[in-house]
Amino acid sequence: MELIFASHNINKASEIQSSMPAGMEIKTLDAISFKDEIPETGNSLEENALIKAREVYSFSGHNCFADDSGLEVVALGGAPGVYSARYAGETGNAAKNMDKLLAAMDGLVNREAQFRTIFALILDGKEYIFEGLVKGEITTERRGQDGFGYDPIFQPKGLLVTFAEMSKSDKNKISHRARALSKMVAFLRETNHI
Repeated sequence: MELIFASHNINKASEIQSSMPAGMEIKTLDAISFKDEIPETGNSLEENALIKAREVYSFSGHNCFADDSGLEVVALGGAPGVYSARYAGETGNAAKNMDKLLAAMDGLVNREAQFRTIFALILDGKEYIFEGLVKGEITTERRGQDGFGYDPIFQPKGLLVTFAEMSKSDKNKISHRARALSKMVAFLRETNHI
């Protein structure tokens, strides 16, 4: 079975492919010559993932899926949430995003947070949602060199290290994205698509 992943990110697609069983092939938007950027105008991770999946399905007619992820901090009412990538105003500027978040949390005792990923799958015209989350807390300073985004300031519950202090393979075993993906794969198995 072939699934189109609503992304141009080859590394992300490769990471997802490595978790797929034999016979399941993941292709990026390049495989269907989809060149446009899809605006993420939703007010939730679910809405953004569905916007991307619907756009790709409408364009190609192929079974596809999309994801959206965010960091949700309890003391900040769930912020940055859907705006995680552009929290400090510049998309993809992880250092500024972390600076803003650490400043907002300065002096706060409750540092609970969670990383959440939504996978939106469109299979034979029907839509399905899968959620993965990892609970943890925001550290008071950056720790670790690996990972990306908020990884240096997120410490998963029950561990003494941040995501950025973990090896890629260890992080991928417990990450929010891995958990959402495993639910989607289980669903595909249950419905005899793989």
